[in-house]
Amino acid sequence: MNLSLRWKVALGTLAAVLVGLLVAGWLVIRSVEQTELSRMAEMLETRSSLAAMVLRPLFDQTGQAVPSPLLHTTIRELSQQARLRITVIKQDGTVLSDSAVPAEGLTHIDNHLARPEVAQALASGRGMDIRASQTTGERTYYVARLLSEPARMQPGVPVIRLGLPLTSIDERVRHIQQDLLTAFGAAFLLAMVLSLWVSRNLTKPLSEMAAAARQLAAGTPGIRLTVSSSDEVGLLARTLNQMTDQLETKIKEVSDDRAQLLAMLIAMVEGVMVLDYRGTVVQVNPALERMFALELTESRGRHYAELIRHEGLTALVSAVLQTRSGQGGEITLSPSGSCLRVEASIAGGNREQEACAVFVFHDITELRRLEKIRKDFVANVSHELRTPLTSIKGYVEALLDGGKDDPSTAAAFLEIIMRQSNRLNLILDDLLQLSQIESGQVLFRREPVELRALLERTVAVIKPLADKKHHTIELSLPDEYVVVEGDEERLVQVFINLLENAVKYTPDQGRISMAIRQATQSRTASPRPMIEIVVADSGIGIPEADRPRVFERFYRVDKARSRELGGTGLGLAIVKHIVEAHSGHVWVEGNAPRGSRFVVHLPVAQESSTTISTAAGSI
Repeated sequence: MNLSLRWKVALGTLAAVLVGLLVAGWLVIRSVEQTELSRMAEMLETRSSLAAMVLRPLFDQTGQAVPSPLLHTTIRELSQQARLRITVIKQDGTVLSDSAVPAEGLTHIDNHLARPEVAQALASGRGMDIRASQTTGERTYYVARLLSEPARMQPGVPVIRLGLPLTSIDERVRHIQQDLLTAFGAAFLLAMVLSLWVSRNLTKPLSEMAAAARQLAAGTPGIRLTVSSSDEVGLLARTLNQMTDQLETKIKEVSDDRAQLLAMLIAMVEGVMVLDYRGTVVQVNPALERMFALELTESRGRHYAELIRHEGLTALVSAVLQTRSGQGGEITLSPSGSCLRVEASIAGGNREQEACAVFVFHDITELRRLEKIRKDFVANVSHELRTPLTSIKGYVEALLDGGKDDPSTAAAFLEIIMRQSNRLNLILDDLLQLSQIESGQVLFRREPVELRALLERTVAVIKPLADKKHHTIELSLPDEYVVVEGDEERLVQVFINLLENAVKYTPDQGRISMAIRQATQSRTASPRPMIEIVVADSGIGIPEADRPRVFERFYRVDKARSRELGGTGLGLAIVKHIVEAHSGHVWVEGNAPRGSRFVVHLPVAQESSTTISTAAGSI
């Protein structure tokens, strides 16, 4: 039975009171009954002695009774005077006379030798018993004694027995029981009221504490108990308030720490994965989700092998979980080709069930790419510098070996040495310029630049070189002014480099075009409108696989042809850095059916907002 504490206290109290009342009533009734029986025993003992004194003269020395009528009369008179039942019994158990039985009915009375009081009297001179009379049917108190004293007892001395019905005692006990029942009923009702009141006052604070504990468990803040007493319940309430304050403080600290941890995990560019000792995912951050294309809601609580299937990572995780020691390694993802550096460490308690493994994934793809670029750059620089130096050294040695004695040979060799020296100097100048731009040492002016005039000036510079190869240069310029903000001389350098490349890599009698138009889409994050400048040629073109790398230093699609044409391999890298320094973007596309298209986006000057309409012309 599921009862509340209030009812348990109330019913327990009532049960204790009820048991106490029943025990008290039984003790009272028993005490009264024992008192009355003791008083009755004393009275019967006294009256039995008097009856013996009266009846003794009716028996001779041998115990034989006088004629029965006299005995019967005497017994009846004594019975009426004393209000007792008197019986005279021979030692063989035969009833000589009984005040409650007529003389003619004595023959029908059972032998009394087996009566307890009679047997006791015959044995010791005195006897008593309480039982229901077989003659009258009433509960009777019997006292028996020998007619004479045991010391002077003669053979055949009869037993005289007095019987007093216990009707008066039973009646008295019944009245007492009724009075006690009434008193106990009133006491029980009072105890019920008091127990309910006490249980309510006792359990109400406990119920409030239980409700507060449930609210606290549900996460409700600011729970406080009212302390209205200084007893144990009040002490418990104060203790719970202190525990609540401490718990809220700890919860806030844990929440703050968790929020900080989550903020750190979210802000980290490194991927983080936390596993328990069984390999189950405890936590992952968004960076790891992006690396492995995971869903956060599907990651936690699952085994890592279900989410990330990579042989190298599986081996690393297994080794960390088995040895419980930090390890590291590199893995490569397919098909993206991303390179990740994985660092693993063990965190948590000393016990296995408390420990967890933390894996940090560093994306070193760009680092490896830059490292490769650096290696390629060093190799290319070494090669590019070694080629003219080797040539210079060879021709100097030839001159020293005797070539200087021949004026024509010496002049030819010196001309080659000068040409290679100029090439070497050009490479060094471009390297120095590129390094200065990348390091921010070059200061770009910010001033309005009119593009039409700038492009016309650029074409004029390149035209003699184009005429040597019989190229046609088409220039499409808008009718309106097109103004960008930047460094005019650096922008000229950009378009000269683009036009020089177009002339170099376009066969004789080719066609080169340059056009200005409003950019419809921008590849930069700049909110300003962009101007698009396109330099197209009908040359050998650039394979699609090589286009993303043409702006790298010393990168050549056809290395032999590039050196033959005299390029340093740094021109497009310089172009890229100058354009990006102007908040623009440059890329290369194919120019169907043949050739390449270099596209430059530059932001329009803030004070200028131009709608461009173009007009074509040939130079």
